Amino acid sequence: MHIADILSSVPLDAQARAPLFQQLGAGIRAAILDGAIAPGMRLPPTRTLCTLLGVSRQTVLSAYEQLTAEGYLEGTVGRGTFVAAHLPGRTQAPTQPARAVRGLSARGRAFAASMRGVRHHDQPARAFRASMPALELFPFDVWNRLEARRRRHPDHHFGYGDPAGYLPLRERLCEYLGAARGVRCTPEQVIITSGSQQALYVLAVTTLDEGDEVWLESPGYQGACAPLRAAGASIRTVPVAEDGLDLAWAERRLPPARLVFTTPSHHLPLGVTMSLPRRLELLAWARRHRAWIVEDDYDSEYRYNGPPLPSLQSLDHAGCVIYVGTLSKVLFPGLRLGYLVVPPGLAEDIARAKAVIDRHSPIVPQMALADFIAQGHFARHIRRTRAAYAERRAVLLRELDRHVPDLLRCGPSDAGLDLCTHFRIPLDEADVVRRCAAAGIELRGLAYYRNPNAVKACDVPPGLLLGFSSVPPDAIRDAVPRLAGALADAAAAVEGARRLR
Repeated sequence: MHIADILSSVPLDAQARAPLFQQLGAGIRAAILDGAIAPGMRLPPTRTLCTLLGVSRQTVLSAYEQLTAEGYLEGTVGRGTFVAAHLPGRTQAPTQPARAVRGLSARGRAFAASMRGVRHHDQPARAFRASMPALELFPFDVWNRLEARRRRHPDHHFGYGDPAGYLPLRERLCEYLGAARGVRCTPEQVIITSGSQQALYVLAVTTLDEGDEVWLESPGYQGACAPLRAAGASIRTVPVAEDGLDLAWAERRLPPARLVFTTPSHHLPLGVTMSLPRRLELLAWARRHRAWIVEDDYDSEYRYNGPPLPSLQSLDHAGCVIYVGTLSKVLFPGLRLGYLVVPPGLAEDIARAKAVIDRHSPIVPQMALADFIAQGHFARHIRRTRAAYAERRAVLLRELDRHVPDLLRCGPSDAGLDLCTHFRIPLDEADVVRRCAAAGIELRGLAYYRNPNAVKACDVPPGLLLGFSSVPPDAIRDAVPRLAGALADAAAAVEGARRLR
């Protein structure tokens, strides 16, 4: 095919967002890379091509100039414009769709597989989205004002900062954690991260060697598994009893662990709290085995019967506990700020290791959060949301008791953003979730939180996790009857199948 014929077939759309010269340049570039136009071939003069395409000469000039700057074309005045001679020619047409020469590494495949089941939010919140704060209650006007003030007056902190994070924020968090959670630390032990997920990754790759044994709660937070796999750990699942991680079971059946991941203040999804005797036993076990305990304290601010419980870290006198916190539940997940509290001997090295992943978390949100805490907005927001969530929780419990007392049994409900429920009659959990989705209800079955490689002992009765924190009371009252209808239909389907047998 003649080169003029090739270029005349380049699609140009005057209504497209990209300007015509970019569209023309993209077409010529594609023809060169596909081998339709060979290295050294001469392109039509600009006047000829603009007439052929029905565009201005400036459009063709601009396209040629861009491609010359990129190295695809070359030319001199009086000789014309040519495809660069040094470009490799195409030897044969492809016989199948192009693909990467190699795929992911084994480590990359493990990363991707570990996060396959972790969902993201692509729609507005509705009943009963799990573990989601009420965005409408957050004082975004105050937050925006604090961020804007910092942006109007940039200083040296806008350069490359301390990988441990903005010092005033670490100081404010240190004060808050000491007062609210009993955490014993100095600002030097606090490391700001881009959410708790990054905190777990940093810990995994800095405290574990390949093959190290790790005990992980199952059911539990699925995002914890991926960073542990990233470190090459040997992951062992441990069941959760009414008073927390079943330490006695793990000691009898599993090799000693280098690291234990646990959520002692409020387990996800079962809602249980680790008892004081179990906490002391776990700390004593960690001292004996020189093991790390990673305490994920993700939503401890929200306790509705009495003050928040002290952290496990507050009982640790041997430096075994590494405390992980997040601002996603108390502020909003899109903020992507979390933190670590590590034993003094580890802090500097872990901060340096974090700098390998990112030099430091975004500075303006850190500065705004430090101001947000210092000016009292943080404490007021926690008080306001705790009261709102307590009301929503109470409404949910009343509505469930009114509409589905014979179908759902509620688990512990004195803390957190969610309510764990179990079926009172045999139901297909996956079928219930599908029916609820069809009724406009967003929820998760408890099977979502089961580790894919968990042992049989980690199985829990089927049920549902109902988030209430992001659902206003009227929306709860509207959704529970639809939930009841979905459960009744699922029960009828089970009964129909039983009769057919």
